[in-house]
Amino acid sequence: MRTPVIDFHIHPICYEKYCFSSEEWIKQRHQKSDEEWQDFIKYYSEPYNFTQYLRDNGVDYGIILAELSPITTGICPNEYVAGFTRGQDRLIPFASLNPFLIGNPRQELSRLVSENGFRGLKIYPTYHYFYPNDRLLYPIYAKAEELQIPVMVHTGSSVFRGARLEYGDPLFLDDVAVDFPGIQIVLVHSGRGFWYNHAFFLASLHSNIYMEVAGLPPQKLLHYFPELERNADKIIFGSDWPGVTSIRSNIETLRELPLESSTKEKILGGNADRILKLKDC
Repeated sequence: MRTPVIDFHIHPICYEKYCFSSEEWIKQRHQKSDEEWQDFIKYYSEPYNFTQYLRDNGVDYGIILAELSPITTGICPNEYVAGFTRGQDRLIPFASLNPFLIGNPRQELSRLVSENGFRGLKIYPTYHYFYPNDRLLYPIYAKAEELQIPVMVHTGSSVFRGARLEYGDPLFLDDVAVDFPGIQIVLVHSGRGFWYNHAFFLASLHSNIYMEVAGLPPQKLLHYFPELERNADKIIFGSDWPGVTSIRSNIETLRELPLESSTKEKILGGNADRILKLKDC
């Protein structure tokens, strides 16, 4: 049976609110005028069109991320992601919880999973201004462990105005991995920029930590991680669309790397499949 290709990092194009720097950056990446940008949003806000886009790019499943980051990137509500993915077998919803905006995030996570079918959670330390091992988050981690859902954590740098990089060191997740061994923790961007070595070592050390490579040029992966093959079971592909213009191009570039075929299959979908337990759905 063919291993599915899974894009573990996709943002909807339609946000309730975009912050200026993030919207302008995406528009420039896709070289869209103001009028073209509105048409682009309208077209890819239709789940059928986006699902077809994934098919055309060789992707079998995509993780669709909510985001509640009003001072850095913008707001894409959990309710929108739930509606966008509903009835779409290829689209898998991941929730966003901002502990400064939600009174009882532990209870809200439980509701999102039970009532709206969310399959995981992403948190944004550099956008929400907390350290990932802050005890403020421990009730959320405890609930995620109870629900047996993976937790994605933004690590490393960001180009968006207002981001604070001091919160992005993956090393803070060492505490979380030790205190919550039942959570599968995904290091988004693998410590991009400053902390590649921290991300790689943590994924090597902890059975419940994975590296996700969204936002990293695939042709440079072996430069960033010369011993990448050693962590073949712990690396996950993501595109960070719409931050890239072609998911297919990233996949093809990754397939051309001088790695074992089995390693490429694990990165492009096998490892994510194991975390998501798609066969059990």
